[in-house]
Amino acid sequence: MAKKIAITLTRSVIGRPENQRVTVKTLGLNKLNQTVIHEDNAAIRGMVNKVSHLVKVEEQ
Repeated sequence: MAKKIAITLTRSVIGRPENQRVTVKTLGLNKLNQTVIHEDNAAIRGMVNKVSHLVKVEEQ
């Protein structure tokens, strides 16, 4: 069974560059403090690294 990670949006995307806004939206995050669960793979990790200053990641 693949590992999963919980990603929580902790900081606002207001005033952030468009590519960061799109990355947060692609992860499935819309509101502050919203949490989504994703499979732990290279694509998701790459997106998380791109917006690491806006999100909090917890391993499941």
